[in-house]
Amino acid sequence: MKNKKVSFQDWGLLDYQLAWDKQDAVFSAIVNSKTQNRINNTEIPTENYLIFVEHPHVYTLGKSGKPDHLLLNEDELEEKEASYYKINRGGDITYHGPGQLVGYPILDLNNFFTDIHLYLRTLEEAVILTLSDYGIQAGRYPGFTGVWLDADNVKARKICALGVRCSRWVTMHGFALNVNPDLTYFKNIIPCGIDDKQVTSMEQELGRKIEMDEVKQILRNHISVLFNMELVI
Repeated sequence: MKNKKVSFQDWGLLDYQLAWDKQDAVFSAIVNSKTQNRINNTEIPTENYLIFVEHPHVYTLGKSGKPDHLLLNEDELEEKEASYYKINRGGDITYHGPGQLVGYPILDLNNFFTDIHLYLRTLEEAVILTLSDYGIQAGRYPGFTGVWLDADNVKARKICALGVRCSRWVTMHGFALNVNPDLTYFKNIIPCGIDDKQVTSMEQELGRKIEMDEVKQILRNHISVLFNMELVI
């Protein structure tokens, strides 16, 4: 039995560790529910969530990342009021901070489609469509996840990073779209292990501050349509 209902939650500005703990609790509950269904031979529908959040300054390193891609020591991290975590998503190092829209879809993909590559491409497409609504032409960079501008030439620059974990077809972690972040914080890392490409934001591309709540609504709508979700707000 497929459950297309997805509960939307906006956590506002929340410490990364607190958000990770909350996210992990939701993720674990869904995985445990699926396990109990299998053990008991039942078909109780699993739940799905779409969570939006912003984080205070933080650097996160994925399972395949290299610690030396963080270019700051502990004292320099403290000086910049930034924290650092090694986490269990895929990918290398990235930055999160105020003005960046982070999305954590915690979905049982058995309710949608069991294809992790299609899952990543669908998240990218939702971001691409959102940027198009603002007149920003974006696309994909062959061989890399995320959303890019001018990916086919030397001006290639990344505007949205992706990194996910999936267990028993339940997802966690997600994407980070640069809306109005302080881009200087990206200078302290080799973003996603790519040292010859730039990072950009909606603000930088359009030359003005972007209303975060508006971006949330537009992106949320694109995600719900592409996944054929029944979004519960």
